[in-house]
Amino acid sequence: MKTLLAGMLALGLAAALPAFAADGAKVSGYLLDGSGQVVKDPFGLCWRTGYWTPAMATQECDPELMPKKAAPAPAQLTPPPAPVPAPAVRKPVAEKVTLSADTLFDFDKSVVRADGKAKLDELAAKLKAVDVETIIAIGYTDRFGSKAYNLKLSARRADAVKAYLVSKGVAANRIYAEGKGKQNPVTKPGQCKGRKSAKVIKCLQPDRRVEIEVIGTRTR
Repeated sequence: MKTLLAGMLALGLAAALPAFAADGAKVSGYLLDGSGQVVKDPFGLCWRTGYWTPAMATQECDPELMPKKAAPAPAQLTPPPAPVPAPAVRKPVAEKVTLSADTLFDFDKSVVRADGKAKLDELAAKLKAVDVETIIAIGYTDRFGSKAYNLKLSARRADAVKAYLVSKGVAANRIYAEGKGKQNPVTKPGQCKGRKSAKVIKCLQPDRRVEIEVIGTRTR
């Protein structure tokens, strides 16, 4: 809902300037006022623009999406022990996978299919080697249907993926799920012309998807 309200407000502010953070870095995910400050609602929540994605999250507005910093190691108060093999170095890892909806869902459905569960099982197995900070699941639809309907359908698909990963042992509070309807289509304009038909629906298959981004650390 906040994403939708932010998009509507942004349309009414034709003179809005590009967003910049205090350090001068460009921030395109949030609406700013004339003084360059992030616009917030009466509850203190930042207004997102229609271009906002979880990758644009900032500490001020969406701290729950920011990677957590490891606590500093305690100071060494005693003489070091005898040399031991160095522990494996933990390096940041960001993995992104795109799962197409014809694998995860039937057309106009939000129930994960058997073959979709198999792919999610593969992902869950890979997550065992990752200390997960955040998993971002974004659902999309093709162009058929109203904007409101597609937003709800895409959200249900993202929620279905989240529920399945939780059933496989992934902590629910680590998964951010959101639907973006028919936004950001993979197919190019004019690629799948015509009215709704089996042929056009098949052509639009790449747009009916759930994108999953894993943010965390693992030992290499």
